[in-house]
Amino acid sequence: MAARTKSAKDRPSYRCTECGWTTAKWLGRCPECQAWGTVEEFGGAPAVRTTAAGRVSTAALPIGQVDSRTATARSTGVGELDRVLGGGLVPGAVVLLAGEPGVGKSTLLLDVAAKAASEDHRTLYVTAEESASQVRLRADRIKAINDHLYLAAETDLSAVLGHLDAVKPSLLVLDSVQTVASPEIDGAPGGMAQVREVAGALIRASKERGMATLLVGHVTKDGAIAGPRLLEHLVDVVLSFEGDRHARLRLVRGVKNRYGATDEVGCFELHDEGITGLADPSGLFLTRRDVAVPGTCLTVTLEGKRPLVAEVQALTVDSQIPSPRRTTSGLETSRVSMMLAVLEQRGRISALGKRDIYSATVGGVKLTEPAADLAIALALASAASDTPLPKNLVAIGEVGLAGEVRRVTGVQRRLAEAHRLGFTHALVPTDPGKVPAGMKVTEVADMGDALRVLPRRARQEAPQEDGARR
Repeated sequence: MAARTKSAKDRPSYRCTECGWTTAKWLGRCPECQAWGTVEEFGGAPAVRTTAAGRVSTAALPIGQVDSRTATARSTGVGELDRVLGGGLVPGAVVLLAGEPGVGKSTLLLDVAAKAASEDHRTLYVTAEESASQVRLRADRIKAINDHLYLAAETDLSAVLGHLDAVKPSLLVLDSVQTVASPEIDGAPGGMAQVREVAGALIRASKERGMATLLVGHVTKDGAIAGPRLLEHLVDVVLSFEGDRHARLRLVRGVKNRYGATDEVGCFELHDEGITGLADPSGLFLTRRDVAVPGTCLTVTLEGKRPLVAEVQALTVDSQIPSPRRTTSGLETSRVSMMLAVLEQRGRISALGKRDIYSATVGGVKLTEPAADLAIALALASAASDTPLPKNLVAIGEVGLAGEVRRVTGVQRRLAEAHRLGFTHALVPTDPGKVPAGMKVTEVADMGDALRVLPRRARQEAPQEDGARR
């Protein structure tokens, strides 16, 4: 007769007589205290823990009766940041701003802290990476002095919570979450356990007090937010602060936003006096010149919902080495290589394969969307023939490997931005929709149509393949 199977309630449990460590099966050596022969059976398995129903903090209401006025956003005083946040900071919201070292995170948030502070809304700026005097020097430089802005230098979580009780701020700025530690948690600051505990404590304090919180976060070498992924799930808004430290342009992108859309981008300019928002940043990406120069073409890119006019430049020179150079800045190397192949095979321009080619953007902007393909191809063709494109021309469109020019999103919005800045001629894919009055729009179906904007003499003099000559 088969033996009766023991239930979980009857199954024995084992405990170390030296340290009290428990386990569901017998072991010869305790993994906790490393003692041999001390694990013994002491009874049934531990009972399953359950959570009993408790008192509710607030009664559940029909959603139509919930008061939404307490979640009204309040402006930060920085228009470009309000654009990304969806109107401003919501009371009780926790925002994580992450970026590379030296990109300007502390400068931006110190400016926000000073502009958001008022008699009715105090702001507490807690720095855990610098001394209070260092932050004061930066505040003097960027003119971020406000009588209602309080400053504290702390690295202990309990001290930060104590400052909240003393100041009672409406906005807390913590720089940064990876450098604050809790004495009740083992591990160095910045570890997974410490970051989880610090973020959890500040989120609870923000929700209980109705206090908006801005947390500065570090990034890894790959550009991802440092710390456990749980941190991004806990906070309400995640912003990415991007920019080349050698350029003036800074972009704030929304990665996650529980109170608004994530397709908005804020543009800032970093200079000696601080950081300022750019309501019209297209001027940073253009080179104003009286005479057209070969190898340049303008396009309109979409950063979120915002159209930006950007300039693509290309230069081709005779190569002195067997393998010609391909150098890019602000452009994806793979897309530039694809445009070179399309020009050589579909445009019959063979000289590009044997020359050094350099391509870049102006002002530090990065063009990653396919809508810039047509501008890249025309800039390369213009550089190869050493002939400038017509003035006041913008090119918009994705180029396929068959040489076709494909439609892209937001053509009307792009054309309206180009027309506002004074451009009078545009190359676009077929069926662009309604175009601005007074703007000449040329529809192109393939690269052959697009290359006709070059003067006829330049097209005839451009190096071609033998098959095309015949």
